[in-house]
Amino acid sequence: MMKLLSCRYNMDTNRVEARFEDGTVLSLDCIAIEDEYGNTPAQRAELDWLLYNKLLEYAQMVLDGEIEHFLSLGCDHGGLED
Repeated sequence: MMKLLSCRYNMDTNRVEARFEDGTVLSLDCIAIEDEYGNTPAQRAELDWLLYNKLLEYAQMVLDGEIEHFLSLGCDHGGLED
């Protein structure tokens, strides 16, 4: 796969537009990703946290098929803070 250069979240379509070094643009449907991998409220919160805070990493993990493994680690970025 070509190198991922940048990402932009389009709030109107709820998609991430990923741009690669060869000029290709790929659109990731965040609703479909959440439906597929966000099986619990904590996983959905983690996906949202990644989407708003680590967009490039979010896209790269989805494209590489690593998002399910990441969510299985039980990270707590999306949780509410005291």
